[in-house]
Amino acid sequence: MTPWLSAALEITLVVAVLAIIHVPLGEYMARIYTSDKHWKVERGFYRLLRIDSRADQRWYTYLLSVLGFSAVSILLLWALLSAQSYLPFDFGRAGLPKAQGFNTAVSFVTNTNWQSYSGETALGYTVQAIGLTVQNFLSGAVGMVVVAALIRGLVRRHTDRLGNFWVDLTRTTVRLLLPISTVIALVMVAGGVIQNLNAPTDITTLAGGSQTIPGGLVASQEVIKQLGTNGGGYFNANSGHPFENPAQWTNLLAIVLMLAIPFALPRTFGRMVGSIKQGVAILITMAVLWAGSLTTTLVLEESHAGAALRAAGAAMEGKEVRFGVPMSTLFEVSTTLTSTGAVDSTHSSFTGLGGGALLLNMLLGEIAPGGTGSGLYGMLILAMVGVFVAGLMVGRTPTYLGKRIGGEQMKYVALYILATPALVLLGTGVALLVPSAKSAVLNSGPHSLTEIVYAFGSAANNNGSAFAGLSANNDFYNIALGVVMLLGRFVPIAMVLALAGSLGRQGFRPDDSGTLPTHKLQFITILIGVVVLVAALTYLPALALGPIAEGSA
Repeated sequence: MTPWLSAALEITLVVAVLAIIHVPLGEYMARIYTSDKHWKVERGFYRLLRIDSRADQRWYTYLLSVLGFSAVSILLLWALLSAQSYLPFDFGRAGLPKAQGFNTAVSFVTNTNWQSYSGETALGYTVQAIGLTVQNFLSGAVGMVVVAALIRGLVRRHTDRLGNFWVDLTRTTVRLLLPISTVIALVMVAGGVIQNLNAPTDITTLAGGSQTIPGGLVASQEVIKQLGTNGGGYFNANSGHPFENPAQWTNLLAIVLMLAIPFALPRTFGRMVGSIKQGVAILITMAVLWAGSLTTTLVLEESHAGAALRAAGAAMEGKEVRFGVPMSTLFEVSTTLTSTGAVDSTHSSFTGLGGGALLLNMLLGEIAPGGTGSGLYGMLILAMVGVFVAGLMVGRTPTYLGKRIGGEQMKYVALYILATPALVLLGTGVALLVPSAKSAVLNSGPHSLTEIVYAFGSAANNNGSAFAGLSANNDFYNIALGVVMLLGRFVPIAMVLALAGSLGRQGFRPDDSGTLPTHKLQFITILIGVVVLVAALTYLPALALGPIAEGSA
C-alpha cells in the first residue's frame, strides 16, 4: 500500500469516527447544559462547598466566578510547582524558579499548556498528577461553560442571567470529561502508554552507553490533554515519545480526541437554540476551513521546492518517521486549529510555507474547530460579524437567531477580535527590541521572526505548541508569555460574557424578508470570507516578513 493511499484511508477513518460520534456526543452535551436534575455526587459537592445550585447568575457575576476560580487555581498550582521538593515522588527535583513557575501555572490554568521545561527532568509525579492533570480537566471545562453561557444569552429573553458557573463547571467535569477520560485512559494503557509510579531507571544499552527510562502517570494525563484541547506533554518529546504515543492507532486516537468535542459542539449549539440547521451551518464552516488547511499543508510539505527535499521525497526532517509526513501533518494541523498544542513533530522543521500554514491556523483564532468551547464561541462571534456586514450591505438591521446585533454588541465583538492580534503583534514587537529575547532565537532571518510570532501567537490563542527554535526559558519569555496567556484567555471571555448578557436582555425579533438566513450556503460563504479576511488584514505583514519570505527564498 502506498503512503498516500494509507494516509487517505487513515484520514477517512478519522472523519468517519468524528461523523459517527457527532450527534450522540453533541446531544449529550446539550442535555448537560439544559437539564434541571443534579446527580447525587454533584449535590454532595455543592453542599460541601456551600454552593447554591439554584442560583442563576448575571453575566458579570458569572464572569467574576470564572476569574476568581482561575485566580485561585493559578496561585495553588504555582505553590505546588514551587514546593514540589517537599512532595512525594519528587525524585530529588527542585521547585521551579519563580518566573518559570508563574509561566507554567498560568499556562495550565488558561488551557494553554506552554512548557519551558522538560517534564521528565523538571517535575515529579505528584505535581504532574495533582497539579497539571487536574488543571487539564478544569481549564478545558471553563471554555465549555463560557460557550454554554453565550448560547443561553442567544436563547433567553429579557434577562442577563446566564446560568450558574459552578453548576456548569461541575457538570462538565463530572458528566463529560471524567467518564470519557477514564475509559480512554484504560484503552491507552492497553495500547502501551505507561501509567505507573516507577522511579526513573538508568540502564546500560547494547552499545555500552547509559540511558534513563522514565516512569510516570502518563495515560491519565495524555487523554485529557487531547480531549480537553490542553496540549503539553508529560515528556519533552511530547506526543512523539513512545511512552505517550506508542503506535499508529494511538496517534489516530489522539487526533480524534482533539477534534471530538469541538466538532460535536455545533450540534449542541443547534439543539440548545432550537434549530439543528444553525448548528450544521457552523459545522460545515469549521469543516471546510479544517479540510482546506489540511490539504494546503499536505501539498506544501510533499512538494516544496529544493534538491534535498526532492531527493527525500518530502520534507522529512523533524517529522514523526513512524507515521510519515501525511499523518504528522494531520496531527499538526489538528493541534494548531484546535487550542491543543500537543505535537508529534517539530513545527520549526516544516517547510517555510508549511510552517506558515500552521502559524496561520492559530492566527485565524483557532475556530476550525477550535478548543473545547473557545472554538465555538469564537466562531459565533465571527458569525455576528458576518450578519452585521451583510446587514450594512442591504441597509437592514442585522439579527442573529432573533437577536439584534447593534452598536453595543459590536463593541464587545470588536474588542474580542482585536484583543488577540494586539497581544501577538505588540508582544512580538517588544521581543524584537529586548536583547535577551532576540538572543533566545536560535535561527536568523525570516525564520527567526516566524519563531517569535509563533510563540506569541501560541500564547495569545492559548494553544501552547512551540516552533522549537526558540529557547523560551528565560525571565523575559516566562513573564511576557505568561501575561499574554492571561490576557489572551480572560479578555475574550469577558467580552463573550458581556455580549451574552446584552443579547439575553433583548426580546425576540422574528425573521422577515430582509433577514439574512444564517443556515444556508450563502451565509456559510460569507462566514468563511469573514474568517479569512479578518486574519489577512491583521497578520499579512507579519506573515509576509516571516514564513512567506522564507518559503519564497
